[in-house]
Amino acid sequence: MSTQEQRVSWSDSFSQAQTAIQSLSTIIPSIPESVSSSDSPASALLNDPQLAAQISDLLRQPDSGAGDNQLCRWLYDTFHTSKFDLQLVILRFLPIIAGVYLSRIPLRKPLAGFEAVLLAIYAHETASRNGQPITIHIPDLSHPSVYHEGKHSNKSTPNLAVVSPNLEPQGTIRSTKRAQIIGVALELYHSKIVDMPIQSKIDFCEFCTIWAGEDGDFYKDFPNEGNQKGKDGVEKKEGRILLPWEMLQPILRILGHCLMGINKKNKKNKELYEAACCACRSLYARALHDINPKAILATGSLLNLINIQKTGVDHTEIPITKIIHL
Repeated sequence: MSTQEQRVSWSDSFSQAQTAIQSLSTIIPSIPESVSSSDSPASALLNDPQLAAQISDLLRQPDSGAGDNQLCRWLYDTFHTSKFDLQLVILRFLPIIAGVYLSRIPLRKPLAGFEAVLLAIYAHETASRNGQPITIHIPDLSHPSVYHEGKHSNKSTPNLAVVSPNLEPQGTIRSTKRAQIIGVALELYHSKIVDMPIQSKIDFCEFCTIWAGEDGDFYKDFPNEGNQKGKDGVEKKEGRILLPWEMLQPILRILGHCLMGINKKNKKNKELYEAACCACRSLYARALHDINPKAILATGSLLNLINIQKTGVDHTEIPITKIIHL
């Protein structure tokens, strides 16, 4: 891209971000001065805590998910600008959108506004992947290590694992496709998680605890939970949702990042770390309650990571064999 093309692209992004701010000003109580006068309006939309608090409050209102909800319309239109920096703004609020949406499904409230935003994210991923699945190569366990596979590996039968299946266009969110659509949205969130503000990740961890619907404090000393006191922990049924693997897999990847508690400046955030630990314990308790072997193995792996961190070992020095790939 030439310098002139870069300038045009920057100008176009700046203009669309300013338009988004002007449109948002008719919806929320007030636009902070730090946002309206920013030289980087898209970045300000993403990172300003005062603005984020106002949008979050509106997303949690009783009528927030309706089809005629102005904020949902703004989120939908802003995502469809196809500008990467503005799409990040919408993904920043995905934990609250998905969290409130899933909690209201049993209440049979109008949710067309939330569904439109989720479908927009899903359609974007479907188009960007060209409908193809996401796969990873699994090392051949018949060899001592990946370095021993060498030239004699059977390339005609690669060891592939499907991380995310092939996608088909969806015009509505049916109950049979809900987990896949939200799972795909969470996969996109995970792929951009480095750009997400800390509070967005904390929101996600808090909703994971709610979704699990189990009191996980009993597992604070995992794996020696049998020696703990306080076995009469109370289950938290309110907010519990179904957690099929299509959703749980990206959830656990996101929590794996949050357990490191790292922000853009490579500094650990204690509040995020504690929220992630709480979510992992609750999901582990849920996996045990559901007698779900795959979920027990995955969530138990995250609890093992927490215990490794408690020993004071730098996570960059943890042997890869101690962490199960999710």
